[in-house]
Amino acid sequence: MSAPGARADTPATSTARALDGATDALVSWVVESTTAPLPAAVEHHVRRLLVDYMAAVVPGSTTDVARAVASHVKVTYGGDQATAVGLGRVSAPGAAFLNGTSCHSLEIDDGYTPGSVHPSSVAFPAVLAAAEALGSDTVTTMRGLAVALEATSRLAAAGHPATWRNHFHNTPLAGVIGATCGVSVLRGLNADQVHDALGVAASHAGGLFAFLGKSAEVKRVHPGKAARDAIVSVELAAAGVTGPRSILETQHGYVEAFAAEGFDVEVLLGGLGRTWVALDSYVKPYPSCRHLHGPIDAVLALRAEHGVGLDDVAEVTVRTYTVASHHAATDVDSLLDAQMSIPFAVATTLAHDEVGLTEFGQEARDNGAIRDLLGRVSVVVDEQSDAEYPRLRPATVELTLKDGRTLSNRVGLPYGEPGNPVSDEEMTAKFIRLAGPVIGEAAATELVADLWAFESLDVIARTDAARRNAR
Repeated sequence: MSAPGARADTPATSTARALDGATDALVSWVVESTTAPLPAAVEHHVRRLLVDYMAAVVPGSTTDVARAVASHVKVTYGGDQATAVGLGRVSAPGAAFLNGTSCHSLEIDDGYTPGSVHPSSVAFPAVLAAAEALGSDTVTTMRGLAVALEATSRLAAAGHPATWRNHFHNTPLAGVIGATCGVSVLRGLNADQVHDALGVAASHAGGLFAFLGKSAEVKRVHPGKAARDAIVSVELAAAGVTGPRSILETQHGYVEAFAAEGFDVEVLLGGLGRTWVALDSYVKPYPSCRHLHGPIDAVLALRAEHGVGLDDVAEVTVRTYTVASHHAATDVDSLLDAQMSIPFAVATTLAHDEVGLTEFGQEARDNGAIRDLLGRVSVVVDEQSDAEYPRLRPATVELTLKDGRTLSNRVGLPYGEPGNPVSDEEMTAKFIRLAGPVIGEAAATELVADLWAFESLDVIARTDAARRNAR
């Protein structure tokens, strides 16, 4: 029997006990990472993701939402610390805010399937801006990037899908914590300071899924906000602002607030410092929410095998996991809504030979034949797919043709996952394909070589110069 006045045990308190010491373990790893050399495979992967990050930032900086954020940053974040691509030199938090927004503005940034998160869109803008401000060398910067990517991936996966059920977007939620870890490495914070930085960062954590189906561009801003707040959290901790200790497991802390219904501490800490889960991140071949990529791959396979197109199809059934099934909107007036819609992804893939930015653009969204099919695409939950997610991102597409035939294709791992990877050569081609129309193919070809080498942080300023000279 409990002692008089004792608080009744709850799932939240049980979770807290299981988590006891988790924040200490994370902090110890961050401090040790300040001087620990990176494995060669991790360093190469960070370079791959740097190329992919800039492939998203350069075209993303031309979008309306990035231009709006740039106007705000220009007025609010003056200074000469870091490079905001498309705007020039501003304060480090301002550069992180704009670059994070640009990275996520066209839905072409990488991700980590077990956490349903986009680690690079927070990690890179925060760490690179802080590195420029601090004058960090590229070796230290690579360590900070790797730590930010790893911490974001692990924390997001440990809380997913409980955080999703609580309506939170993991990219800014876990991202602000993970990026704070990476920036702490750059600053060389001691354990007490890292505890404070994480405690401050957790009060910045958030980002609601309310944007779905509402054409709300705030979704694009989520990574930029988190990247900005990560830098601010570290700066405040370094200046002496304290945060609550043991922020993951403490009462009213991160886990109790966002993921009390299901947080796996082993996912967060198991093998930390020895096994790098960030190596299992994916890159996007198509400019849309990752949940749409399985259906796109399945339709492309059916088109290649059977030669079918939009005019041949009477109706479509997509069987997938619960999280993806919520992306079933048929109102696609905005680019964002189209990029979040499985019915639109299926229809536009049936209508076109490739799936790029044009295939989600205004002309495609206005296409009468594509719009006509949207109401005949059913997205349903499949028990097998639910059992396999998030280990896999399965989708089965069934096409019922107008001649009565039924065609079906199942995709377990969409193209770009580590089990179905994009090559380094295709990463280079992706950068040129996306950045070339903005800055010119010659400039893009030169820049991508410099990004792979990453011999100096000056490559960020050169990217901005190419972007602004192309206006």
